[in-house]
Formats: sequence, C-alpha cells, structure tokens
Amino acid sequence: MKLLTKILFSLTVFGFCISIAALPAMAKLPGIDPSKISDMSDFDPNQPTYSGDDTIKIGLVEAFSGPAAIVGQYYRLTTHWVAHDINKRGGIWVDGKMRKVEIVLGNSMGKPSMVKKATERLILKDKVDLLWGTSGSHLVKIMSQVAKKYKIVFMNPTSLSDSLHDGKNFNRYTFRTTLNTTMLGRSIAYFYANRPETRFYILNQDYGFGHTLAAAFKKALREFKPDAKIVGESYHPLFLKDFAPFITKIKASNAQVIFTGDWDPDGANLIRQARGLGMNLPFAHIYADSYVTGRAIGGPAGAGNVNANDYMITVDTPAQRKFNEVWNKRWKQGYDKPYGRPTYTWPSTVFGRTAEATYWMLDVVRRAKTTNAEKVIKTWEGDKWVGFSGLMEMRACDHQVIRDMFVTEFIFPNKWFKDSAAYGDPVVMPRNIAVSPVPKDLKRCNK
Repeated sequence: MKLLTKILFSLTVFGFCISIAALPAMAKLPGIDPSKISDMSDFDPNQPTYSGDDTIKIGLVEAFSGPAAIVGQYYRLTTHWVAHDINKRGGIWVDGKMRKVEIVLGNSMGKPSMVKKATERLILKDKVDLLWGTSGSHLVKIMSQVAKKYKIVFMNPTSLSDSLHDGKNFNRYTFRTTLNTTMLGRSIAYFYANRPETRFYILNQDYGFGHTLAAAFKKALREFKPDAKIVGESYHPLFLKDFAPFITKIKASNAQVIFTGDWDPDGANLIRQARGLGMNLPFAHIYADSYVTGRAIGGPAGAGNVNANDYMITVDTPAQRKFNEVWNKRWKQGYDKPYGRPTYTWPSTVFGRTAEATYWMLDVVRRAKTTNAEKVIKTWEGDKWVGFSGLMEMRACDHQVIRDMFVTEFIFPNKWFKDSAAYGDPVVMPRNIAVSPVPKDLKRCNK
C-alpha cells in the first residue's frame, strides 16, 4: 500500500512539473492557443472590427485600389480576423486598462509616391500605435524610414529582400516576422539537392526583391547542388500583362524547373499564360499556392509545382489544426464579396502567415503592457514565441525572424481543393539550414 502511495505521489508530482514547464509557452499564446480562439461566426472582414478613441490602433498600409488591390484584400482579411478574435476576448491590458484593437487602413495603391503619404497620414492624423505593411520591398524601405522618423514600431510580415535589414537600411523600429530571400533561396535549393533536376531558369520581377532572391538561390545551389546549372535568367516589370516573350525564352533554354518569386497578379498571370502556351514545367517559388492561379490552370496542370514558405497549413500541430478548422467553418457560413470566393476557403500561406505575425505583434504588446515603442522593442528583441507552425525567434541584432522553413510539392487530387493542385506533405527545412547569416555591415550585430 505504501509502495502504491509513493508511485501515485511521484506521478502527481511529475504531472505537475510537466504542467508548470508548459506554462511559459502557453502564456505566450492568448490569441493562438486552440482552446482560446474565439467563435468567429460573427466575423465580417468588410466591416471595422472596432473603432473608438481608446483603442490599440494598427495602421495597415497596402494597395486597396489599382493593379495590386487583391493584395490589400488579403491583408484586410487577416488583420481584421486577429483584431476580431482579440476583441471578443476583451482586448489587451495596456497602460493600465483593457483596450480593444482597431485596424486603420492606409491606401498605398502599390505606388512609392503614395506609401509615404499614406503612412504619415496614419501616424499624424489617425494616431496609430503600430504600423503593418507592405507588399514590395521597395515600399517597405519607405515605410521603414517613416517609422524611424516618428519612432513608431513597424512590423513587416510580407516583404523579403535581405537588404531591408542590412547596415544601410536597418533601423531599430522595424521588425520582420517573415522569411527573407536568403531563407527562401536556401530552402528551395536544399529541397532539390537530392532530386534529379539540374537545369533551372530564373524569372523574377525587376526590382530589389527579384534580384536578391535570384542571387540567394544561385548561391545556395552552388552549396547544396553544385552540378546544377542556371540555363537562363530574366527580369520583367511589375504588373506585366504579356509573359509570352519570356515563356518563349524558357522553352528554348531546355530548363527543367522555373524558379520565380513573382507575387500576384504577376505570379498568377505568369503561370496561367505558361500553361496556355503549352509549357508544363514545374514552377518553384513562394507563391505557387495562389488559388487564383490553381483554379485557372486546372488541377492536373498545377501538380508538381513546388512551394516554399515559413508557414504551411499542412504542418501538423494542434494550433494549426484548430486554426484551419475555425477559418474554414467561418468561410462555409458565407462571406460577402470578395471574400466568398474559393480563394479564401483555407488559411493558406499569405493568410496564415500574416495572421500569425499579427497575433505575435499583439502578444508582444500584451507582454510589454504598453504601446510605448521603446518598451515594445525591448520585449520583442530576442523574443521566442510559438506560432501555428512552430517556434519563432526574433533575432535581436537585426530584427529578422529565425524559424524552420517548409517545402512541399503540389499534388492532385488533394484534401484541400477539389479543382486545384495543392499541398502534399511538408518537408521541414531546419532553421540551421535555412537561417540567414547576420548582416556583416550592421555594426550592432558584430558587437
């Protein structure tokens, strides 16, 4: 009897210790812990989640009109989703009171000339506490400069150019919560290291992101697959309508894989036109999972494409499964235009990644207990936080997230979309493989 009592006592202590050990991680997940995600049946992305004089205001700078307006649609959805969830749970304790979260839109129209105006308007007129944006590394540079000038914390969950956090462009108010071009290039090159394909054609948008991504991929191929050959390399203007001349070049190159970082609408137009012109080579890039593209080309034509990212809905964690379930359930209930389209059926990469980042930013504010920039910076630098797809760490010296990457080859049929190719099983690229080196020219990283 005494022996049984000792065993039971030991098991109880062991269980208690396990529970205590889990508390720090769970404490960091008020918006992501599956047991705490709100009932989202009343969520409407077309309506402001909350407004008032005493809110935590996030200034979202994106294109809400013009050729890139679809991107603004994407991120209006994800930021309002997070705000709605947090607000239903009462908000966040900040500066001695509970405050709701408000998303304030700033329309950049996707134009450099408008980004500065939209950002300054959010700061000076709308009095936002935090900045969120934006698609296009050339536009992020402008936002980052404005954030520094007005001492506002700025989160970049979308734009990837390594140069954004180098010695020339880094400032302590800007945090990148997504992968950069080195992490993407290394992940795709590593994925192909033991595959038979050896001939790659690079086709990217002709600005900073496209060129730095190409350079990262070529460098990683030399490391992981030295027998590979770049059989062609081309760059095109943003928002191109006619890809036929480039597709002709690729056909003549004898390539086996097309490597691209094109984001929509370019990414969708590129693949649609390629398939329409009879070119069935696989595309390897970060936006292969654009459902707009997948439906347009048909399921079989998308099989074999390769997608790499730092977030995927197929990563099997309890938090991810719960997020998928709640997101899909709300979509099935019906949204007004434009969110009723099948594009939004699941929280695929751009939706899940940016929602995850917004939860993280607000959790940092929760733990800082203030929107004061200096205290938020202090809390976020070196922070370790568990998101949907695993551990995320904010490298203190250059404010670059460090995390595992994921690569998948698309299959058809699949469990996600009945009329489009989609994710197969994810292949994990460990952070020690995907990690981006600290910038050599950033003095604070060399102390």
